Amino acid sequence: MTAHQSVGVQPALEQLATILELNRRTRSASDATELCFLAVNDSHNLAPYRQAAIWSGDEGIMTLSGLVDVDANAPYAQWLRQVCQQLAHELAPRTVTASAMPDALAVDWAEWFPREALWLPVVRSGEKVQLALILGRDLPWTDREVVLLNEWMESWGYAYRQATRGKPPGWRTRLRSVLVSDDRNEKWWRRRNTRWAAAAILICLFPVRLTVLAPGELVAHQASTLRAPLDGVVDAILVQPNQRVKKGQALYRIDTALVASRSTAGEEAVAAAEAEYRQALQQALYDDAAKAKLPELAGQLEQRRAEASYLAEQAQRGAVTAPRDGIVLFDDPSELLGRPVVTGERIMRVADPKDAEIEAWVGVGDAIPLDQGTGVKLYLDARPLFPLSGNLRYFAHEAVERPDGKYAYRVRASLEDGDGEIGLKGTAKLYGDWVPAIYWVLRRPIAAARTFLGV
Repeated sequence: MTAHQSVGVQPALEQLATILELNRRTRSASDATELCFLAVNDSHNLAPYRQAAIWSGDEGIMTLSGLVDVDANAPYAQWLRQVCQQLAHELAPRTVTASAMPDALAVDWAEWFPREALWLPVVRSGEKVQLALILGRDLPWTDREVVLLNEWMESWGYAYRQATRGKPPGWRTRLRSVLVSDDRNEKWWRRRNTRWAAAAILICLFPVRLTVLAPGELVAHQASTLRAPLDGVVDAILVQPNQRVKKGQALYRIDTALVASRSTAGEEAVAAAEAEYRQALQQALYDDAAKAKLPELAGQLEQRRAEASYLAEQAQRGAVTAPRDGIVLFDDPSELLGRPVVTGERIMRVADPKDAEIEAWVGVGDAIPLDQGTGVKLYLDARPLFPLSGNLRYFAHEAVERPDGKYAYRVRASLEDGDGEIGLKGTAKLYGDWVPAIYWVLRRPIAAARTFLGV
């Protein structure tokens, strides 16, 4: 071997030793992060450069030379990410200058990057690069340096794929790959970002029916209310809850012992008033004073007779009968039996089982504009798969306090088929106007924000 040949072989051996050392460090790396740090910093042993970065099609700029952490929102990282996206279709190593970039990127090239850049693809997927190393310096890149660096990155890429094998991409990576388009050369209406934005706008403007849910039940439409005809105590309940009855059938009886005693006393008062009137009538034949007293005594007698007649009638009203055919609506007979009642107090109701309607209670925060006749559905707890349909008949203007302490509006809706089991409970769904989907989603948050902020 000549001296001239010896001088040429020595640098090649040193570069081969450098590649072997880098491969050894690659095999010793514990994870992908350490591999990326090794690529952007120790590649300098093969060829000098001023800046280096690892770019991923999913995550953007992953690693920068001389830095431990990368701020993806930094202007330099954003600019470099766009440059790499422009080069994503370059499947082979190549040198790049500002002239190869669009004007929007080329104008900032001198500020952010050296004059000569070297693009080294590492991982390819179809017609696009998914992972690459980009190096920058002021001197031109030689063919020998490109070959050495590409050979080193081929072995580094194998180690990187082994380190990331079986590791699923994060949700941010998957979302970015779906939503964000890397091709800036396409027309704006063909870009994936534009299509997703148009789809989002269409979804927001898509008309949906404004609905509200409220607790509901089946109640009688026009029930006959039976009230206590007189003051007393409930003496007997002659029917059972939900029992079918006929018109004129006895339902319950009020203890009339007190009224009967008053009626007896009234009859005695009438007898006494009649005796006094007859005595005064006899004295009037020869006594002018007794004759003058006759009109007063006659008036008192008529009053006693009216009171006695009223008490006798009250004594006969103790037994209450059904005013119509239907079913009897009340709770527990044992709770009514023996309870003292006053005149006019409600005891029970009689309703036609085929004349039911929906009653719901809409909370103050759930109230929406509802027109008379709008659709209402009742999903009964006993039959959740077979809802009952109805039409809105009444929506209260004022909210009332419910037993749970909350205020709600009473809603009544007539059933379309007019038949239902009175007393069954469930959830009522009320249908309002058609509104954009974005309003349907944000209606409650906006109302809550206005309540909190007071605007």
